[in-house]
Amino acid sequence: MRLTATQRILGLLLMLFSTTMLPPVLISIAFDDGAAMAFLYGFAANLAAGLVIWFPVRKEDRDLRLRDGFLVVAAFWVVLGSFGAAPFLFSEQPSMSVTDAVFEAISGLTTTGATVLSGLDELPPSILYYRQQLQWLGGMGIIVLAVAVLPMLGVGGMQLYRAETPGPVKDTKLTPRITETAKALWYIYLGLTVACALAYWVAGMDIFDAVCHSFSTVAIGGFSTHDASIGYFDSVWVDGVAVIFMFLAGINFSLHFMTWRSASVQHYLQEPEFRAYCAVLTGLIVFVLFRLFYQGQYPTTQDTVINGVFQAVSIATTTGFTTTDFSIWPGALPVVLLFASFVGGCAGSTAGGMKVIRVLLLYRQGIREVRRLVHPSAEMPVKLGRMAVSQRIIDAVWGFFAVYVVLFVIMMIVLLATGLDQVTAFAAIAASMNNLGPGLGDVARGFGDVNDLAKWVCILAMLLGRLEIFTLLVLVSRTFWRP
Repeated sequence: MRLTATQRILGLLLMLFSTTMLPPVLISIAFDDGAAMAFLYGFAANLAAGLVIWFPVRKEDRDLRLRDGFLVVAAFWVVLGSFGAAPFLFSEQPSMSVTDAVFEAISGLTTTGATVLSGLDELPPSILYYRQQLQWLGGMGIIVLAVAVLPMLGVGGMQLYRAETPGPVKDTKLTPRITETAKALWYIYLGLTVACALAYWVAGMDIFDAVCHSFSTVAIGGFSTHDASIGYFDSVWVDGVAVIFMFLAGINFSLHFMTWRSASVQHYLQEPEFRAYCAVLTGLIVFVLFRLFYQGQYPTTQDTVINGVFQAVSIATTTGFTTTDFSIWPGALPVVLLFASFVGGCAGSTAGGMKVIRVLLLYRQGIREVRRLVHPSAEMPVKLGRMAVSQRIIDAVWGFFAVYVVLFVIMMIVLLATGLDQVTAFAAIAASMNNLGPGLGDVARGFGDVNDLAKWVCILAMLLGRLEIFTLLVLVSRTFWRP
């Protein structure tokens, strides 16, 4: 374990992150909202902490090993989340406790979108912007950005990229050099963000709301500058833009890159995970619309279609935007939507959940076991398209699923022990671990009334979900620390 090399990189990353406190200062000055000093104090605190961590080991130049990459990623997300809470703590409006400030920062950075704040329409614009910016940085993974930037500082990035990138297969590179891969992903990410902001602006948002909501849409975050979320705008065009870009952000960004480079949509059509992603969304939309029409939830067909399609896409992709309170929908609809978030988006996207590719592999593995009962001696590989999936990946998917279920149950029991009711405890862990945001029960409108212990459990769930469980879990294994 090369702890000094890890310490050096952590310090560099924290100093790099401190610069993200400066754009909100400009926003504060432009709107004269009086919150500029909170961000200047936050900038100073982050920069000073980074310098203190980096300076003693500034001459360390050894390369990282894979286990060092896991340590950097895990430590950075915990440290960044903690120091990212600084502006919330220094701000007079809103006035937040340490627990609430860390919860809000971690929720933003992990693109969960769960919030302890209310009265968003009255908060300083710079605070609102900062929340959206946290989600945008966390969307593609600030570590991937660091992979593109840190080589200029003499730090290699492959180990960080493999530890950070979501999904069951992490060794596929779009370009020969890992730095160029990270840059390619960020070009696509930035391009979608700009396009989304322009589309929101054309649809009727002002430029501030358009930029802020483009950040959280492409990041599949769900934070909004208004308590009513996207429903505040009451616009079919805004809803349509959100649905399109939520859908796009839930697709593997590698497919976006390959399609852009080849100028052909064949890469989408040939990808089994993308087809399964579309099938899940289509089936969910049909079910939701059928139930809403059958129950007569809305007076007009237009309202039914808009709200049904929007909430189905938003919850299934784990974005968490709302146009209506889906928790009061009739029958099983709220629970079905919440369970859809367990599937989430595609691997390599900004979405949360277990990822479509894992669920697809679990399904096909189940089908294979049923067939083996009839033909026990037959060789039946699990395939994606025409390619057989290695048994190692199948084992990894089953391992992930088993650990996911065990951790989910343990954290839900802890929440129940703190006094939360069964619906709220289940929904809070689901919304946190799947990086969804809105839940059911007492967390349907936010986590502000949840006790502090439950909030810290949800913070852990958000980090586990964002880093795909094993990146954090490996740090508590004896094997990881063994020489």
